[in-house]
Amino acid sequence: MSDQTPRDETPRFFNYAPDPDNPGWYHWDMVDERRFNTQGIGRMLLRKDDDAYARLRMFPGIRHANLMDKMHGGAMLAFIDIALFACARALGSKGAVASVTLDLSTQFLAMGELDQPMDAVVELLRETGRLIFLRGILEQGESRVAAFSGTLRKAG
Repeated sequence: MSDQTPRDETPRFFNYAPDPDNPGWYHWDMVDERRFNTQGIGRMLLRKDDDAYARLRMFPGIRHANLMDKMHGGAMLAFIDIALFACARALGSKGAVASVTLDLSTQFLAMGELDQPMDAVVELLRETGRLIFLRGILEQGESRVAAFSGTLRKAG
């Protein structure tokens, strides 16, 4: 018998708890630190801005750099992909954590800097029984670094 209600896989895969140093923000850390999110991106913080938008924050460093000492495009794409899942979860989708990316479209608008946090601000547009449609903006301070949209397919 198949349960049509998506399971919340967050506790199994993520340490999702309030960050004591950043009121209103939550840790979004992998339980198994050997996995890509931790190794490739590093520490991330998550918060729900309102009913429509959530925000995932990363802290760029030299491991995210290209040869011009700016954010590598691949690092930004990886962060965007992670943000789709994390922000969908923050906005109430319990099936998002253990889903897969069907598509991701990104437009780079500016170079990302290594010396300031980068935020992915994500809007959940629609959720069906199997699909989650999202869009968002990468921001650093007042600068918009990229625009993106993506679709997730829920597991199961």
